[in-house]
Amino acid sequence: MEQKISANSNALPSYLDQNDVGAWGIFLQQIDRIAPYMGSLSPWIETLKRPKKILVVDVPIELDDGTLAHFEGYRVQHNTIRGPGKGGVRFHQDVNLSEVMALAGWMSIKCAAVNLPFGGAKGGIRIDPRNYSQKELERVTRRYTSEIGDVIGPLKDIPAPDVNSGPQVMAWMMDTYSMNQGHTTTGVVTGKPIALGGSLGRVEATGRGVFVAASEAAKDLSIELKDARVAIQGFGNVGGTAARLFFESGSKIVALQDHTATVINEDGIDIFKLLEHVEHHGGIKGFEGATEVTVDEFWAIETDFLIPAALENAITEQNAHLIKTKVLVEGANGPTTPAADDILIDKGVFIVPDVLANAGGVTVSYFEWVQDFSSFFWTVDEINHRLDRMMREAYRGIREVAKHHNITMRTAAFVIACTRILEQRKVRGLYP
Repeated sequence: MEQKISANSNALPSYLDQNDVGAWGIFLQQIDRIAPYMGSLSPWIETLKRPKKILVVDVPIELDDGTLAHFEGYRVQHNTIRGPGKGGVRFHQDVNLSEVMALAGWMSIKCAAVNLPFGGAKGGIRIDPRNYSQKELERVTRRYTSEIGDVIGPLKDIPAPDVNSGPQVMAWMMDTYSMNQGHTTTGVVTGKPIALGGSLGRVEATGRGVFVAASEAAKDLSIELKDARVAIQGFGNVGGTAARLFFESGSKIVALQDHTATVINEDGIDIFKLLEHVEHHGGIKGFEGATEVTVDEFWAIETDFLIPAALENAITEQNAHLIKTKVLVEGANGPTTPAADDILIDKGVFIVPDVLANAGGVTVSYFEWVQDFSSFFWTVDEINHRLDRMMREAYRGIREVAKHHNITMRTAAFVIACTRILEQRKVRGLYP
């Protein structure tokens, strides 16, 4: 007889509050929505509502002026049943435990949805990096790495870049971990500089994946990319890369938003000129090839593709009713709240969810991890070809499930991912 697992056998710990209205609460709602499709795996669903490991650490450093400062750091491993934890480390003043838990959960879903042999993890440090020198950020990174050193490793948990962290931060993390191990361990992080075992194509991978997912949706819905109207929130690695690829395919980028401004040009923005402007001015504000407008005007512009590629909770009940797009492609993690999701679906918007649309980054991180183990590195064309193939296969598989059950792409992605995770959980059983 199959073992019955009661969801009420133990009360949830306080930090797993079911009524959490933050990012973790959104993740829990998304898990609840797929419960009816889990069949015999339903008794194991509670596994997905409880992160495997949560680590909160104090990160003390000496500042350049000799004073002592303390920062709060996090590393959450949501689920590692399919392989080592995988997930970025963000440096941001608003990082909190609910956010990091949710991001780790979404990484579990994302890796399983694309069928990568990873579990989900995430990390963060509550710090505004703009207020600290390069040397201070190095000390923060190295101390944080030492504090979480026991839970990370090439076969345990593999950090990567995220908001306000990049190749240099990964280099410091790799070096610190390696020094504590007594030997160079390149595979402990991904997103490293090429000279340290990083992969070609990694920097642009997430934005490229967003474009591939959008182009697959365009074929699916009979939308021509040439002259398609596109609006993108965020103009960093993800939004900037996606904007360039859309522009090169003949699409019109009619609206853009970053931390400095919101701009519109109904005739299309010249992305190469804008990239040049951003390189010199640090943001899109002041760009002469577009008109600055309000945030509400950005959401309300009529488009074929709308791509939120900034932070989570960008689209809520407050602005979802303004949106006039055919396809929403989520470049950021968790940019749409469940309530906004329902509003958009009722309006007929086709949504390519974050766990599929922005999976290009973790996919190329997987390629980097494989290359580090083999000490054999691929060309950028090989990387992009493999990424393209995996993203398109994942899209088609999710689309097939969505059509079969008459459900949204988001729900279908969660159904596929959770089925893969819980099947392994069920077959492996519990130890001891």
